[in-house]
Amino acid sequence: MGWEIWGHTWAVNLLQGHLHQQRLRHAYLFCGPTGVGRRTLALRFAQALNCPAAPEAGQPCGTCRTCRQIAQMAHPDLFPVQAEGGGMLKVEQVRALQHDLQLAPYESPYRVALLLNLERATPSAQNALLKTLEEPPAHVILLITAEAPEALLPTIVSRCEVLRLRPLPIADLEAMLCTLQGLPPEYARELAHLAGGRPGLALRFYTEPERYQEHQRWIHDGLYLLGQKRLERFQYIENLSRDREKMRAAFQAWTTLWRDLWLCAANAPVPLTNLAFETSIRTLAHSLDEGQAARCLAALEQGIAYLDANLNARLLGETLLLGWPHLTMITDEIRA
Repeated sequence: MGWEIWGHTWAVNLLQGHLHQQRLRHAYLFCGPTGVGRRTLALRFAQALNCPAAPEAGQPCGTCRTCRQIAQMAHPDLFPVQAEGGGMLKVEQVRALQHDLQLAPYESPYRVALLLNLERATPSAQNALLKTLEEPPAHVILLITAEAPEALLPTIVSRCEVLRLRPLPIADLEAMLCTLQGLPPEYARELAHLAGGRPGLALRFYTEPERYQEHQRWIHDGLYLLGQKRLERFQYIENLSRDREKMRAAFQAWTTLWRDLWLCAANAPVPLTNLAFETSIRTLAHSLDEGQAARCLAALEQGIAYLDANLNARLLGETLLLGWPHLTMITDEIRA
């Protein structure tokens, strides 16, 4: 099996080199946008660290019980920690992890802490983690994922080996989806654009059709709302705001919509994300100026941060939609 990582060959080579040379760091920070492959790479590294049937150093077999359990994040020497639901990762979770890491490994060479999306940790949780980063037990490796190093305390970043993962060229991801997954070219092209070159996200859209369909519904609704007046927009937000996680998913989808509208309004020679709605997006963009689209995009990105900070969801949604222009050039594909 090996690593089976799409792209990021340089990162695999670096990690394998650390294993071959027995120059392991006590903490690794995997950074990049959601869906780029941060967690997958971290889990493959955890397998390489602890696989008892590895054909060679740095090459997990992928089929033994240890490798299978790590892939499912269910191994007794792997400790995944992340924020629960739509909340934040709390200091109590970090302290519980620190207690577990003080114990000797149960059956493997290393106890591996997997801290997912650490940018969603409270400041007190990040500060508590510093103690382990400064004085790590000899048998412990910490694997951390985050969108960007800048989202974490500088003192955390300075104590980690940082691997910055970037999306693949869209054409490369499209080819991989055709070759490795057997997708029809048009479908592979749509998913590669929709994922923005992030292989993990493209695979989730493919293997979880409901996730793909949900994204398409949010884009449809976003375009439809542009043709509605204040009352209809407020009624929509009233229903949506009852579920913060759904609202967050809608905001994330709408950022891709407004990015596409902004690119079209600016006549930028950059591939669009939502190819299934390209006709509507290009039609509506004629009624927008570049600055207006950029402001709506920035407001949505800030809105996601406000949602994570537990601001009033309904008021936040109403304020955002008030800032959207009223556009009447609605095509048939986005009518209710």
